[in-house]
Amino acid sequence: MKYILAVDLGTTAIKAAVFDETGKECGSKTVEYTLLTPHPGWAELEVQTYVDTFISASHAAMERAGVTADQIDSVGMSTQGETTICLDENNEPLRPAIVWMDIRAKEEAEYIEEVFGQAEIQKHTGQPGMDAIWPASKLLWLKKNEPEVFSKTAKFVQLNGYFSYLLTGTLACEDSILCTTMYWDINTRKYWPEMMDFLQITEEQLPVIMKQGESVGKITEEGANLFGLSTDTIVNIGALDQACGALGVGNVRPGTFSDSTGSNLSTVAIVDELILDPSMQMPCFASAIPGKYMLHAFSSGGMVLKWFRDVFCELEKKIEAESGEAAFDQINREVQKVAPGCDGLIMIPHLQGSGPPDTDNNQKGVYFGITLAHKKAHFARAIMESIAMVLRRMIEAMESLGVEVKQISVLGGGSKSAVWCQLKSDATGVPVNIMSTTESSACLGAAILAGVASGIWASPEEAADMVVKADATYVPNADVKEVYDKLFEKTMKLQNGLKVFYEDSSFRE
Repeated sequence: MKYILAVDLGTTAIKAAVFDETGKECGSKTVEYTLLTPHPGWAELEVQTYVDTFISASHAAMERAGVTADQIDSVGMSTQGETTICLDENNEPLRPAIVWMDIRAKEEAEYIEEVFGQAEIQKHTGQPGMDAIWPASKLLWLKKNEPEVFSKTAKFVQLNGYFSYLLTGTLACEDSILCTTMYWDINTRKYWPEMMDFLQITEEQLPVIMKQGESVGKITEEGANLFGLSTDTIVNIGALDQACGALGVGNVRPGTFSDSTGSNLSTVAIVDELILDPSMQMPCFASAIPGKYMLHAFSSGGMVLKWFRDVFCELEKKIEAESGEAAFDQINREVQKVAPGCDGLIMIPHLQGSGPPDTDNNQKGVYFGITLAHKKAHFARAIMESIAMVLRRMIEAMESLGVEVKQISVLGGGSKSAVWCQLKSDATGVPVNIMSTTESSACLGAAILAGVASGIWASPEEAADMVVKADATYVPNADVKEVYDKLFEKTMKLQNGLKVFYEDSSFRE
């Protein structure tokens, strides 16, 4: 039996899982960490924290699976996008990683868009304009604000590129991660020379581009010693976490739509051809499947509920520590007691700005309509409903481009909540499927790509068809359709109405 070690490099945790050659999960482990937020809108993490957590999660997963390093045929990665690492000439980190959700580079994003124009940016990258979270914006910010770091940087890499180097000695990346660097061209699938010239970086400072499902090589002796793995093991750098997650729930062909509510809310619709949205709302990415694309939208998601748990649920966390009942399970139970619509309480969930199709880095989180009748459970349900409204908005934008959404396959931590899954079906009017691979979908997607790289499977589609099945389905409740139709209308009015405040600099200070 051959085994695959798949590692999901997430925003607030790393999950490692071991799969056998049939796609069965044999053991897994998730290890969390806390992001550094030294200033409003900033999000960083020491690079060594990623390394230590990768090692800890991987060893625990292998131990739980009862598998030794010599039995691991290949290693694959599912990776958060945009998180950027600056390496010196010895490939040592020069500063903490700037995490994807960091929005310090808002002015730089606006300047790049002013110089190139939205249409030119979209034509080359598939992205409808610039965003503060894109690595190009981050690099320009570094050049202006940390010039010494910028000048000393020999390599600018994303997270999987750094681990590729530690494991194999090769700094590598692939299309789905490179999509939002904004110095990669979605047409040529190579680096975009004009943007690199503007940023004053060279191709030698960037990772080697590899195809999804391609082997980077075997683990070096140094890498094996660092990670406790074998030099006979093949490494595949995988793909963007949302691309891997879509693959891991069987979203490999047009017509299927996947929703991942983890640290953020991300949705994916697979398409065969490059689609550039004329309204400049929806971005188009390379998918985890070579040659295919995906319409991919994202915004704050489970991070908002995690924030709520961490800040307001000390009692629930205490009960979790004493009894083992997860705080989120306690929150779900209370949320079920609140009627759809939260008795008029509405939330805007953009704690770190909003993503496509309504990208606005200045957006903030808002509770609206608070009365004395509202209890803590209302505030929790309002978060869930707000994410469902964002999901509905994403579907609406994709359908306007001719993408048919017949069903939603859910993944991520939010898929564990029955009340949230039902709520999403009710709010969107679309059936929601819980797949057999939901809990480890990103890891499975990474494992499939690693298995293709090592020859276990012929293609990602073949593997997904063989491994992924539906476990449960939630269907829309017609009785609450009117409630959620009205809530969606009110939410969009509220979100759009708040723009006047966020455009006023006095409200951003």
